[in-house]
Amino acid sequence: MDLKIAGKRALVLGGNRGMGLAIAKSLAAEGVALTIAARDEKALAHAAKEIGTADTITVDLSDTAALGAFAGRVGDIDILVNNTGGPPYGSALGRDLMDWEESFQSMSLSVIGLTDLFVPAMRAKGWGRVVTVVSTGAIQPIPVLGISNTLRAGLIAWSKSLAPEVAKDGVTVNILMPGRVATERVALTDDATAKRENIAVETVRQRSFEQIPVGRYAEPEEIGAAAAFLCSGVASYITGSVIRVDGGYVRHV
Repeated sequence: MDLKIAGKRALVLGGNRGMGLAIAKSLAAEGVALTIAARDEKALAHAAKEIGTADTITVDLSDTAALGAFAGRVGDIDILVNNTGGPPYGSALGRDLMDWEESFQSMSLSVIGLTDLFVPAMRAKGWGRVVTVVSTGAIQPIPVLGISNTLRAGLIAWSKSLAPEVAKDGVTVNILMPGRVATERVALTDDATAKRENIAVETVRQRSFEQIPVGRYAEPEEIGAAAAFLCSGVASYITGSVIRVDGGYVRHV
């Protein structure tokens, strides 16, 4: 299928590894001109080589005061993939308020601010895609990710609120909700769960497999393919939606 996005310009946050890198590769395969952004300059350079062709730019999403200058360096884009890192592990109760504040800056306010900066050019051109990557923890909370569960849920409400404001301008705004994906972050989450429950990490992993109807973790490439479709020209009638790619993990309708 021709996704009709060859020649479009995209920015993928966190495009240096894991799901972000997989999304960048999927877009590149469709002929999209890519810019990938993250904090680690060396990791970005390595990722660009893997992708084959991509511009790289460093960004610290916790520094929201610098987002305007960052957006200026990137320039106008057609596709924005909001893919941020996660907060420190831990429960929702008794956390240091600084953990909440710092995580809100880097995970939520940065996404909202950058979207505000890039969407006007999309509206002016009559075409744009905003895809924000969250987690199933936003609707089925993960015990060791209290802050992440909370902030990701807020991004769903923000995305749903924004979508109708820009729909008539040809800009779609959607949430991509991966389940358990075979990335470094999920490996760390399994480790944190194992320590919290004082059990073997392999026990945690096998228990997760039993909870997922497909019986395994997703491969990053499967998330990349779903993201590329949401960013495509042929997905022009999908907006304000939450697209789950979770192997059937979330059970409610």
